Amino acid sequence: MRFLDQAKIYIQSGSGGNGCASFRREAHIEYGGPNGGDGGRGGDVWAEAIPGLNTLIDFRYQQHHKAQRGQNGMGRERTGAGGDDKVIKVPVGTEIYDLDTEELIADLTEVGQRILIAQGGNGGWGNVRFKSSTNRSPRQANPGQPGIERTLILRLKLIADAGLLGLPNAGKSTFQSVVTNATPKIGAYPFTTLHPGLGVVGIDGAEFVLADIPGLIEGASEGAGLGDRFLGHVERCAVLLHLVDGTSEDVAHDYRIIMGELEGYGGGLAEKPRIVGLNKTDALMDEEITEKIAALKVEGATHVMPLSGATRDGVQDVLREMWREITAYRERTAPVSDEAWTP
Repeated sequence: MRFLDQAKIYIQSGSGGNGCASFRREAHIEYGGPNGGDGGRGGDVWAEAIPGLNTLIDFRYQQHHKAQRGQNGMGRERTGAGGDDKVIKVPVGTEIYDLDTEELIADLTEVGQRILIAQGGNGGWGNVRFKSSTNRSPRQANPGQPGIERTLILRLKLIADAGLLGLPNAGKSTFQSVVTNATPKIGAYPFTTLHPGLGVVGIDGAEFVLADIPGLIEGASEGAGLGDRFLGHVERCAVLLHLVDGTSEDVAHDYRIIMGELEGYGGGLAEKPRIVGLNKTDALMDEEITEKIAALKVEGATHVMPLSGATRDGVQDVLREMWREITAYRERTAPVSDEAWTP
């Protein structure tokens, strides 16, 4: 399935049905009077987060979504049927923006979360509604209220507990393939990863979701390479694992590039809990590992851990540290109940 994390759609709620202007006509009844019914209410447009989706590719081929119109009122004071609602099913983690105002309408982060994004129009009144002591035979009826039309932008931000960052060929895909059941593309050339991927990590009987995004290069925040648009997929993460290629001649320079791109992107990514993994240590001597760790700490990396995705040395220690950060984040963000405990 092709990955797509942004789409533009057009929605329209259903218009209300028109009211009916009719009169009772029966044999042997001299004064029938008005009996026009109201129009039915138009259908609403809803957005709902459902499980099993991780892309917006369906909206590339179906961009127009319209709820059903309400039926017109009829004689004998019969109200028209209401229109059916339209439910737009999106992946968990989808943000919905109004194209014109750029307002965030909804952020669907939980399965089953549902929000009204366009309300249907009310049905018009039939002429029986206008009957009074001074107007015994009203001939007017209201038209139905028109539906609401909106153009929306859908942006998907994957729901993951931890995220992988680094320059191209820092070993992110190899690391993900080792610690999860994911099968990312791995190659000895830049940008083997072209779109974000998710995998489930198991460590000490616990599980968490790990997201891998395409590598960043210098100037990504200005559009270089694949740009920084995929950084949105790690905004929700509790901890970031910044992998640095240990075989690089200047690991400090590589570290500064990524940090500069995080600061340029914003969104609080530069301030997130972060573990720096000195990768590919299987190709380094012990003295080189010590020197490179010291160089990273000079640049401000406070939590540096050596590892090798190829030989799996140090991988378990890194995963345990990531799980500790995730657990601490969940404790900080857990909702606090105001209700006192009672037996």
